[in-house]
Amino acid sequence: MTPEEIAKLPYRPNVGIMLVNRANHVFVAQRKDRFQDAWQMPQGGIDRGEDARVAALRELEEETGVTQDLVEIIAESDGWLPYDLPHDVVPKFWGGKYRGQEQKWYLMRFLGRDDQINIETDHPEFSDWCWQPVDQLVEKIVPFKREVYARVVVEFSAHF
Repeated sequence: MTPEEIAKLPYRPNVGIMLVNRANHVFVAQRKDRFQDAWQMPQGGIDRGEDARVAALRELEEETGVTQDLVEIIAESDGWLPYDLPHDVVPKFWGGKYRGQEQKWYLMRFLGRDDQINIETDHPEFSDWCWQPVDQLVEKIVPFKREVYARVVVEFSAHF
């Protein structure tokens, strides 16, 4: 696909979850489908007709095993934050129908214990996970998502 063709594509509606523990460290996980370090916070698509908040809780459970009774929603992003995929991967994701994703972000406090996190879900997306200090979060993330992550940190910083 040419850059011009990609620029005409829409963004895929998506939610992102910044899950923080009692020490205000952020949950990040290593994607299984990458050969290099590709750490990210939980995120996922919004089903047609689904409320974004409901999607965030569903995606969190699908990816981490963390159920909604183990979290408190603290804040949500004021708007939607887009990111573009690298041009060479656009044709490989979602059948080449999207240029990237537009995300509604939720800040959630994890109320449970670490042993209640289970990335070995029905459809595992992650191979490893850790709690990351907020000030080290952005540098650990795959480069094309860093700008959005930096904006999320700034937007939610009043809550740390």
